[in-house]
Amino acid sequence: MRFLILVAFLGILGALGAAGFFMLRKGRGDGKRSPNMARALALRVALSVALFLIILLSWKMGWIHPTGLPVRS
Repeated sequence: MRFLILVAFLGILGALGAAGFFMLRKGRGDGKRSPNMARALALRVALSVALFLIILLSWKMGWIHPTGLPVRS
């Protein structure tokens, strides 16, 4: 489970980096931009939602357990 979460986080960071790269890169000559930045950001959002749903499903199935922080009164 940890491996899957780690891969998802790396995918999210990779898509965010790709979107930043495409945002900073200028179009060649005519100034027209490609839709690559929007696709990278859409992929990042999809991966984030999928990661959240996987974590929620894992908690409901009992595969992971919240540890929480001890509360002192």
